[in-house]
Amino acid sequence: MPQIGSLCVYCGSSGAVAEVYRRAASELGARLAEAGIELVFGGGRVGLMGLLADAALAKGGRVIGIIPGRLRDAELAHQGVSELAIVDTMHERKARMAERAAAFAILPGGVGTLDETFEILSWKQLGLHRKPIFLVDVEGYWAPLRHLLDRIVASGFAQPKTHDLLQVVPTVPALLERLL
Repeated sequence: MPQIGSLCVYCGSSGAVAEVYRRAASELGARLAEAGIELVFGGGRVGLMGLLADAALAKGGRVIGIIPGRLRDAELAHQGVSELAIVDTMHERKARMAERAAAFAILPGGVGTLDETFEILSWKQLGLHRKPIFLVDVEGYWAPLRHLLDRIVASGFAQPKTHDLLQVVPTVPALLERLL
């Protein structure tokens, strides 16, 4: 796969998480900047999102944040990004992030991250995009999701080709090997 120009990263907005997830977010931000890959993310200054953006910015990377006005007004927007787009709704946020990205990576996160993950997977399944999707399975965080997808296929709710919608990588360096 040729090098991509932009990567949309979905990840948690909580900072009360294990250090291994915090390190992964910071490492990914720094490595994207070093590789000249633009970061597209949810525009938040908190949790893994904030660490990801801060690390990319610290290395001189271009960082595009897309955030609904309601979250910006709650003082959650990262004001130091290269470009901050304010949108009306979460639906518009996800659509704009998808438009700006050449590929997607999913770091550990919560319900919002799952929402973004399933939406981008379903869009790919429906043929609305053909962009690569990478599940970054830091310390096996996403093992339950991978098992659920296996169960969905085994139970007949999805075709076996569903597994081809995303690529699982165990670490940030493994992700970068696929992107470069």
